[in-house]
Amino acid sequence: MAGRILDWLKRDGAEGAPSEADALARLVAAKDAAEAANEAKTRFLASVAHEIRSPLNAIYGYAQLIERGEGRDALAAAKVIRRSAEHLAHLVEGLLDIAQVEGGAMTLTREAIRFPEFLDQLIAMLDLQAQAKGLALVLERPERLPEFVHADPKRLRQVLINLLANAIKFTDHGSVTLKVDYRNQLATFTVIDTGIGIAPEDASRIFAPFERVGGPAGERPGVGLGLAITQALVHIMGGEILLESAPGEGSRFSVRLMLSQPLSPPSEPAPQAGAVTGYLGRERWVLLIDDEPAHLAVVCGLLEPLGFQVRTARDAASGLALAAQVQPDLVLCDVALGGENGWEVAALLRRRHGAALRIVMLSGEAPHSEGAGTDHDGFIMKPFAFDALIDMIEGQLGVEWVRAAGEPRAAPTQPTAVALPRIIAPVAAAHCAEIERLVRIGHVRAIEAEIDRLAALAPEAAPLAEQMRVSLDSFDLKALSNLAKSVRADAA
Repeated sequence: MAGRILDWLKRDGAEGAPSEADALARLVAAKDAAEAANEAKTRFLASVAHEIRSPLNAIYGYAQLIERGEGRDALAAAKVIRRSAEHLAHLVEGLLDIAQVEGGAMTLTREAIRFPEFLDQLIAMLDLQAQAKGLALVLERPERLPEFVHADPKRLRQVLINLLANAIKFTDHGSVTLKVDYRNQLATFTVIDTGIGIAPEDASRIFAPFERVGGPAGERPGVGLGLAITQALVHIMGGEILLESAPGEGSRFSVRLMLSQPLSPPSEPAPQAGAVTGYLGRERWVLLIDDEPAHLAVVCGLLEPLGFQVRTARDAASGLALAAQVQPDLVLCDVALGGENGWEVAALLRRRHGAALRIVMLSGEAPHSEGAGTDHDGFIMKPFAFDALIDMIEGQLGVEWVRAAGEPRAAPTQPTAVALPRIIAPVAAAHCAEIERLVRIGHVRAIEAEIDRLAALAPEAAPLAEQMRVSLDSFDLKALSNLAKSVRADAA
C-alpha cells in the first residue's frame, strides 16, 4: 500500500512534490495518528464507564438492599435511587456537552440551592460505595454555613461527585473527606483521601483528556475523562482546581468557586398537593406502544392504579390493531420500535382516528431528529418524571385529578409576566412563540436554550427569564406556556 501511494506521488509530477523520504514520513505520521485515535476511542469507552459507575452503583446497591429487606428504610433508599438516577441522566447529557466545552458554547444556570441539603445529598449518593470498600466517607463543614447560595446545581454536583468517586476508587484504607469552607461568598471544596497518591510527573497530566494514572490499565478502570471534564467545568464556572499529592500519602483536590448568597431567601414553594389517586369523570382508555417490556410495566404500574384502562403493544402492527379495537383516548408511542418507526405509526393513527385521538410520543432522542413527523400532540423525553407524564395526560385529556386528601386539585394561580420595554417586546414575543412550541413537544433542553436567548436580549428580560426557569425546573410546563402567551399578548 505504501509503495502504491509513493508511485502515485511520483506520477503526480507537480513541482515541489514530496520526496520519497518525506512521503514515507507522512505515511508513518498518519499511521501513528490513526493508532492514537483508536487508542483514544478505547480509553473513551472506559472513561464513560467511570462516569456512570458511581450513580449506577448507588442504584444497584440500594435496590439489592430493598430486595433483601436490609439496610435503611425503603423510603430513604428510594430517594437515593431517584437522585442517583437523575444524576445518571444528567451524566448522559454531560457526555453530549463535551463538544460544547471544547467549543466554548456551554451555558450555565444560576439558581438558589439549599447548600447544606445539597452537600448531604452528595454524601448519601456515595456513602454505599465507600462502605463497600470499608472506607469512612466524612463531610466536614462549618456550623454557620449559608442556607442558600447561587450555583448551577447540575454542574457543581458533577464536579464534586467526580472528585469524590475518584478518591474512593483510589483509596483502599482509611477515609475520604469532603471539607467545605465558605467565606465572603468564596466556597472552597477540598476532597481529601488516604489513598495511593499521585507522583509529581503524573500530576502535570492528570487533567488531560484520556490520561490515566494510578496503576496498570484495568486495575482501576475508568479514569481518563472525569478529571478533564471536572477541570473544564470548574473553569467555566469561573473557579480554579488545585492538586496536592505525594505517592503513598493520599491526595487533596481543592476547588474554589464564587457562590453568592441571595439578597433575600427565595420564597418557599407552595405546599404540594397530595399524590394523585384517581380522576373524575368517565373511564379513559390509554394505549402504550413500546418494544421495551420494562417500560410498559412501569407506565402500566403508574396509570392502572389511577383508574385508566391500559392496553399495551410491543410493535406497530399490534398497536394499530389494538387502537382499532379499543378506540383509546390517548396513545403513548415510543419513537424507536425495534426496526420500526414510531413517527410512521403516529401518522397512521392520525389518518385512521382523526384529531380526537391524542398522541404523545416518548423517546430518548430529540423530537427534531430526522424523520420526525407532526402527527402528534405532545412529546416526552426519556427518562421522565412521573409528574411530567401526569401533567401531560392532564393537558391532553383535560382530566381533573383526585388527590390523596380526596379533593380535586385546585386550578393553579397563573403567573404574571414581567412587563418588557417596547424596544425588545417584539423580539421577546418571537422567543416566547418558540418556547410555546417547544413546550407542546416537551423538548426541555431546547426550552432552556431559548430562555437563555430571551435573557440575553437585555437586562430587563432577566426577571422574566428567571420566572420561566422556575416553572421549567418544577416541570410546570403549563405555567411556562402561560407566561410565554402573556408576553406575546402584551407585545401585540
